[in-house]
Amino acid sequence: MTRTTPDGRPVPAPHADERTMLEGWLDFHRATLTLKCADLDDSMVRRRSVEPSEMTLLGLVQHMAEVERSWFQRIFAGQHVPPLYDEGKQDGFALSPERGMDEAMAVWHREVERGRELTAEASLDDSGTLPEPDAAVLGDDRVSLRWILIHLIEEYARHNGHADLLRERIDGTSGT
Repeated sequence: MTRTTPDGRPVPAPHADERTMLEGWLDFHRATLTLKCADLDDSMVRRRSVEPSEMTLLGLVQHMAEVERSWFQRIFAGQHVPPLYDEGKQDGFALSPERGMDEAMAVWHREVERGRELTAEASLDDSGTLPEPDAAVLGDDRVSLRWILIHLIEEYARHNGHADLLRERIDGTSGT
């Protein structure tokens, strides 16, 4: 039986194998970002945090879709897939007037599902190949699925902190 928080997010199992624990925490953080973006209109999800930052909730969702795509498809599976969003630095943060939160959420959920498909049968010790600049920083051109899952948990946790501040600025809602 999956337990949930009062706001509906899945509670990671307190006692589980490593894979279940890692995927549970990743799903928890994905659900947290969804919660932070819920029940807001288009102008609200486009509201910036503070100058000079251009970060918005819509941009965060787009960015996390790019992150999911990059780590699971490009790095882990070695696929050559184009960026989802061509604007600016291709990190997903740039907004387009014709693209709203419904579309961004659908794209993000599609990328999450694709990552699940690509890793479903993989071992945590299976690895993917980093691009040269990242490999130079890490000192290795290979990273395990375990490393990728932990990195994604960290990435979501950091950006959920941003999302919490953005949401509080938008309508006063705070906390997880």
